[in-house]
Amino acid sequence: MKVAILTGGGDCPGLNAVIRAAARGCGACGGYMVGVQNGWQGLLEANYKPLTLDTVSGILPLGGTILGTSRTNPFTQEGGPEQIMKNVEAEGIDAVLAIGGEDTLGVAMKLHRDFGLKVVGVPKTIDNDLSGTDYTFGFDTAVSVATEAIDRLHSTAESHNRTMVVEVMGRHTGWIAVMSGIAGGADAVLIPEFPLTVEEVAELVMRRQERGKNFSIVVVSEGAKLTWHSGAEESILASSETDAFGHVRLGGVGSVLGQQLERLTGTETRVTILGHVQRGGTPTARDRILATRFGIKAAEMIEAGHWGKMAALRGDRIDEVELVDAVDTCKYVPREFFDIASVFFG
Repeated sequence: MKVAILTGGGDCPGLNAVIRAAARGCGACGGYMVGVQNGWQGLLEANYKPLTLDTVSGILPLGGTILGTSRTNPFTQEGGPEQIMKNVEAEGIDAVLAIGGEDTLGVAMKLHRDFGLKVVGVPKTIDNDLSGTDYTFGFDTAVSVATEAIDRLHSTAESHNRTMVVEVMGRHTGWIAVMSGIAGGADAVLIPEFPLTVEEVAELVMRRQERGKNFSIVVVSEGAKLTWHSGAEESILASSETDAFGHVRLGGVGSVLGQQLERLTGTETRVTILGHVQRGGTPTARDRILATRFGIKAAEMIEAGHWGKMAALRGDRIDEVELVDAVDTCKYVPREFFDIASVFFG
């Protein structure tokens, strides 16, 4: 069986570990893999590279993806899905393994449902917002990077009696913010699911000052709206332009929040936007293992012909779920996690 494997959407620590495991697992089952360059764009352009044992050797600890990636949506291009099916047939590809988040796997689901593409998915996103799986690979690395940054900012915040605002990734959900906030001992966390007003955050900072704590750490998710007691709210965008999946580019909420906190509290405030550093570099051991387990499971699903499904972590088991269920809804931070973080606010 000839299997094409692709990585779509944003890059993520652990992608190469999945590629390595899937290629080895597929080979053990008597099949072989070809790599699709740059996500769905590669299937539109018939751009492939062979994946051999030598190709995947040594890539386990590498960040990024050896196949390249893109945010290409073939359903926004005239005749895009039909071109993919034509290229798959011409190349003699028996199945496609798609690694990505809700956008990449959403495309995979529609190609399977509407065009009969034999496809299996693996969940990837540092945001951890994909339904159907308890955790996605890449998330642990992102949280670890954010936590280390918070740890480092604690010392300079205390030395200079400053409020430090740390902006982390998270478009629709606050998983990275709340988890790194708990791990790093943040004094306030702002996430899309459970908004705090700017005035409430300022009060938390001033409450700490009354206790003799003249520094504070505030973590904010890039997708969090700034809200005020008046009921006004504001989404901060880096750009109003949208990508192929209709997403605007976020960024800058930390800077606006920092300005408002300095105005309301009188405390010198500094802002650190972690940005893409959260998704770069070598994956943690946890992400390497999870990605490897996903890759092996995907190879097993392909051998069994379980099309239109995604490998998923359920408890400590790697299971499989329907792609349509995995991309149907966003997985939001539950109240209990935010409540744990809020015990340490102020």
